[in-house]
Amino acid sequence: MGTNSTAYDQSDKWSITAYAERLVGMTFRDVLDLGIISPRMRPEDAQKTYGRKKYKGGMGNLLEERYFGYDANSVDEADFAEAGIELKATCYDTLKDGSLSAGERLVLTMIPNDKPVEAELEDSHMWHKSQEILLVYYGRNKSIPSYDQKISFVSLFTPPKSDLAVIEEDYRQIASLVRAGRADELSESLTSYLGACTKGSNRGKSTQPQHYYAPDKLARRRAWCYKRNYMDYVLHHYVMGQAKAESLGVWGSELKRYVEDIINSHAGETDVQLCIELGMPYTGNKAQWSSIAYRLLGVRGDRADEFEKAGIIVRAIREESDGRVRESVPFPPFRFADLAAEESWEESQLKEYVEDTRYLFVAFRKQEDGTSVLRGCLLWHMPEKDVEGPLRECWERTAKTVRAGVSIIRDGKRFHNDLPKMAENPVAHVRPHSTRSAYRIGQLEVGNVQSDADELPDGRWMTRQSFWLNHDYIAKVLRDAGL
Repeated sequence: MGTNSTAYDQSDKWSITAYAERLVGMTFRDVLDLGIISPRMRPEDAQKTYGRKKYKGGMGNLLEERYFGYDANSVDEADFAEAGIELKATCYDTLKDGSLSAGERLVLTMIPNDKPVEAELEDSHMWHKSQEILLVYYGRNKSIPSYDQKISFVSLFTPPKSDLAVIEEDYRQIASLVRAGRADELSESLTSYLGACTKGSNRGKSTQPQHYYAPDKLARRRAWCYKRNYMDYVLHHYVMGQAKAESLGVWGSELKRYVEDIINSHAGETDVQLCIELGMPYTGNKAQWSSIAYRLLGVRGDRADEFEKAGIIVRAIREESDGRVRESVPFPPFRFADLAAEESWEESQLKEYVEDTRYLFVAFRKQEDGTSVLRGCLLWHMPEKDVEGPLRECWERTAKTVRAGVSIIRDGKRFHNDLPKMAENPVAHVRPHSTRSAYRIGQLEVGNVQSDADELPDGRWMTRQSFWLNHDYIAKVLRDAGL
């Protein structure tokens, strides 16, 4: 075994990048088999198991020590300080349709709670450390050992000017709260691309005194991060080079005002009138109502560049004539195995999704003649009190039930379970993601198990499930906004 001190020039970013590009197509086991070790690593320590839980983000450490040949550390400078490059290994998932999706947010560095935080991004330690990032993307596959996951993309990344303006705005918003002694009010959902994610598995272990103004006021430890939706955009458009969606030409804090002003200026018009005005055929289906929102914003398709970067989902909400909302809003389906494996709410996919996602609710109210009148729109994210209150309670009960074993009772053609119901939580519940039922319990098999069901930890299969926002909760959100 040996080091690779002459394999690349640590002061030249292009030399470092060219060396990193050799990783494409390699698994982490291939990397280990190269026999490279860092200077302080003993040969007998070279088989260190990076896949263990304690090595969270361990693939980045593995690359540092076993490919680039330097000792992994937590110093307050870029990994390749002479070249000003930070190394980050990050994963992507392959979805059911074969498309790729960034698997996680990208944690940059801790937000200090024991020393000053700079007011502007360009002056910050975070930007000095992470201005240029060498991204190493690998395909996350939980069904195989971590060592056998394959590296697919390597790219040197720094945000382009259009993104940087939003990142600077996000930074100021986070830094201003920290500098005002209000770090306890931070939430990842406050910002667009750059977030302040929590660190630590629970509040008790991760709350510490603040540096500014409130030394006796505890706040969660947080880190600067690029949010998952922004990392998904980076993967598809900056790394893979895919074509971008149409642009609204408005970013950051101006986006909310711009979108709401345009759509709300058409409040009072029916969907039929709007279709005529926009030159669209009237179909009367729900997909059309979302399309109306995009057309009002000047977007011909059903995608907007700014929405994709900021994790904004357009959701048409149809109210009954008395203002009631009948339809709940689903989150993406979860896998029972993932839910059972998540150690805590803080590490859960649901928490990350809710903190990363904002909804553009576009409200239509049903009329007696069958048409629907546009009431207006609201760009909304779930308040922290609801995330950490009822939604957390729903997740914790669901995780506990899945780990203990879901109770499934058959009543004729219907199946009942003990996952959280709508009446049991003011914000969310769990129910099937699809209208197609599928089960495999012992010798009993119902429906298309392979496409519509998911395996429980005990080997039974039941219909794929999702968390859903309660329709009464959505109705209240709209009422509180005057819609």
